[in-house]
Amino acid sequence: MWYVRKEHGPRIRLRAEYDTTEFWAEYRAALEGAPANSKAAAPHTLKWAIDRYRASSAWASLAPATRRARENIFHKVLESAGHEPLAAIKQKTIIAGRERRAATPHAANNFLKTMRGFFDWAAGDGGLVDKNPCIGVKMLRGPNEDVGLHTWTEEELERFEAHWPVGTRQRLAFDLMLYTGLRRGDVVRLGRQHVREGLITIRTEKTGEVVVLPVLPPLAASIEAAETGDLTFLVTEHGKPYVKESFSNWFRDSSRAAGCPGSAHGLRKAGATRAAENGASERELMAMFGWSTGKQAQHYTRAADRKHLAVSAAQKLLRGQK
Repeated sequence: MWYVRKEHGPRIRLRAEYDTTEFWAEYRAALEGAPANSKAAAPHTLKWAIDRYRASSAWASLAPATRRARENIFHKVLESAGHEPLAAIKQKTIIAGRERRAATPHAANNFLKTMRGFFDWAAGDGGLVDKNPCIGVKMLRGPNEDVGLHTWTEEELERFEAHWPVGTRQRLAFDLMLYTGLRRGDVVRLGRQHVREGLITIRTEKTGEVVVLPVLPPLAASIEAAETGDLTFLVTEHGKPYVKESFSNWFRDSSRAAGCPGSAHGLRKAGATRAAENGASERELMAMFGWSTGKQAQHYTRAADRKHLAVSAAQKLLRGQK
């Protein structure tokens, strides 16, 4: 059974089958404090088409976190344009939607990714349109596009460690992310059942890749010193496993308390940066971080190479160097 609880309000039971159109309608209605609208969408409207997309294997194949994020975007799109004929959605319509969100490039790009996925299906297996109107529409570049979320610096890592000593829940969370490179959704699931003979084996939530990692000495010491749960190492102050969204908020607050601006994902990036600067190869980074291609690993190895080459080149600026 699934329930929704908004802040400190009552729990509302969702009665529809999980991840169906009816389920998400009930979910949204519960969050908004309104009755679910079960009225069927008019045929061949945008809402009618998106309802069919949600019932497709293409939608089911997406990771749960991706579906949740895209549901939020669909909700806003359908509020304003759900009644529009699907055939009326042209490239200029998609560009206009992107431009309305241009003040926040990340949101604009997420909108574009969501609509691309939907129209890829609609123009393919769905057979609802002849061409994906998102083709040719470019992503926006934000002021931080090249680096994305802030990567923790070594000074920030040391500041966090000084503020939260080994034995605290905050330090355990920090060490789990830094010394495994796991995403928040995997860190909150990780427990003793994933460890055997000093190795962590876990199938990652986002990509489905299986990663095998050693329990490094600093992490082993942190696990030994901290209070852990029965099935997960990380538990709330009430002894319950974390939901990844609430974990992110809690860890962000813990980081701010230590004077650090970073996020949980930025800590994962710091681990990749440190490994690359210590000589990790692209294939080693792919194995550790569960990446299926070398594209993301190359970002870190190339940055590390540039740094090492720049240091070497700078020495040649000194008088008498050859």
